[in-house]
Amino acid sequence: MSDQAAKPFDGIRVLDFTQVFAGPFGSFQLALLGADVIKVERPGGEEMRNGPLSREWSDRGMAPGWLAINANKRNIALDLKDPKAIEIVKRLAAKADVVTENFRPGVMDRLGIGYEALSAINPRLIYCAVSGFGQNGPERNTPSYDGRIQAVSGIMSITGHEGTGPTRAGFAVCDAIGGMTSAFAVASALFQRTHTGKGQCIDVAMLDATLTFLSPLISEHTTTGHVHGQYGNQAISRRPTANLFKVGEDGHILLAVNTEGQFRNLMNAIGQPELMDDPRFKDWHGRTENETALRQIIEAAFATGSVAEWEEKLAEAGAPASQVRNIAEAVKHPQLQHRDVLQSVESPYGTLNLIGSGFRLAHGGGSIHSPPAMPGEHADEVLAEAGYSPEEVEAFRETGVI
Repeated sequence: MSDQAAKPFDGIRVLDFTQVFAGPFGSFQLALLGADVIKVERPGGEEMRNGPLSREWSDRGMAPGWLAINANKRNIALDLKDPKAIEIVKRLAAKADVVTENFRPGVMDRLGIGYEALSAINPRLIYCAVSGFGQNGPERNTPSYDGRIQAVSGIMSITGHEGTGPTRAGFAVCDAIGGMTSAFAVASALFQRTHTGKGQCIDVAMLDATLTFLSPLISEHTTTGHVHGQYGNQAISRRPTANLFKVGEDGHILLAVNTEGQFRNLMNAIGQPELMDDPRFKDWHGRTENETALRQIIEAAFATGSVAEWEEKLAEAGAPASQVRNIAEAVKHPQLQHRDVLQSVESPYGTLNLIGSGFRLAHGGGSIHSPPAMPGEHADEVLAEAGYSPEEVEAFRETGVI
């Protein structure tokens, strides 16, 4: 767990209108690092609070996927169709450093709380708009979710096996990329503001962000014309020993043997050092041409012994490899436990175990200090900080503004 030193974004206030995954994931990164993130939801909360995996948690408005990215945030519920709610937003924005939203382009403008309106109130405001395709271009108004971006970006065309056709990645990778990109963009704009004193509008497109992560494959195409296809579990290096191999009757191990030294170590580990002199396997060209025979030799050795035993043996030999773990096994990995990657926080429903920041700072690093909030849980304190009296807050509540 990180220490209690000052965090990078202490004193930074974020007014967060985002929902679903990409936007909230981005604001969560800022909240982990000290930002005061005020999540603005509609009365009753956003739809992602209700998920299909657990009726118990869904009935609480705390679907597990939603919990994962909404800790450390205060919450206020506003009916943005009410002019009084818009006035509240403007008053909150006047004291905010950042506004984040992921509505379709133009929605916030029509509500009267887009960048132009809010920056007129607060010129130092950093306004981050996250969308599938960006704020301009022919697709700007197209509804977008992770699956669509996976399809249009080319990710599905390079995932899976040729025999099964295009395949989605096993998690919302484009949402995650878009969210992390938005956090980096906001951090960049905040730092730039220390030089210029000015806020600005940030336009994050999930498609653009995803393509930056595909840049090596795109560069290969733009320079050579090569179009990547589906290579199953084989590494981008296309080494025949950087792939998934069967162990025993029903186990699997992923080899990441990519260098000459690692290949020699692998041959030693399986008791076949003489294969280094076999004309079929003397270099990578030969190994690739004779991949089927090489796989048969390796899997014959793997036929005896457990996956865990082979993982340990290969590690000792200097041949990178890992057994394939499911999520339940992964979170119990001793390396993750040592680094406190999974953090605990108390909630009204018991202890929650959630993933924090993906990096550690020597001091003031990311930590989870408060559980995800119910819709409107912090309305009284947030509105009081904005200068509203208890009587005004109660009137907002009685008329359905909050």
